[in-house]
Amino acid sequence: MIEFLISGGPVMVPIGLASVVGLAVFIERLFVLRRQSVIPRGFVVEIHDLLMQSRWQDARTLCKKSGSAVSRLVMVAIGAQGQPRERIKERLEEVGRKETAELERNSQVLGTVASVSPLLGLLGTVWGMILTFEVIEQQGVGVVHALAGGISQALITTMAGLSVAIPAVIGYRWVLSKVDTLVLEMEEVALGVLDALASDDSVPASAGSNDSTVAGPA
Repeated sequence: MIEFLISGGPVMVPIGLASVVGLAVFIERLFVLRRQSVIPRGFVVEIHDLLMQSRWQDARTLCKKSGSAVSRLVMVAIGAQGQPRERIKERLEEVGRKETAELERNSQVLGTVASVSPLLGLLGTVWGMILTFEVIEQQGVGVVHALAGGISQALITTMAGLSVAIPAVIGYRWVLSKVDTLVLEMEEVALGVLDALASDDSVPASAGSNDSTVAGPA
């Protein structure tokens, strides 16, 4: 197999690097986009109960302990408690865009691998055909063995480029689909929190005092 890949010529090196980068990014995204890391089901249930009971300090503590993307949304909403509904919604949208960008981080690298790999394979194909025509120019068309080397190199690089690009495209689409699903679920949780805050008028004085602390990182 190693000899087979080496016969593809120097273009096989960037194709191999692209495959390693794409695989590493996909594995990293698999780990980051776990539902338990982004939207823990236990956290959603517990935070809903705390908000319904107006236990704001306990809700803050739970958000800090969770450290998940959805907990940061809830923390911002609690920090903006007492403000008009539209203002709280704007703060949630601001933090939501930031969290979405974090979920999509490195996904474009996977898309780039999917786009570049077949181009590298095409480059290797052109290189192999150039070698073939050079052999024809020097030795004529009768030397089949010499011609086969250039043609083989051209086909190997094409196959290698497509072999990297096809899984990369599938992985890229999966990552985007997973992000969209998680973002929609976070929006549902955020709307539930917003409704819970809007329906409660017993706003403790300390709840609004920490708004600037939450707003800073956002």
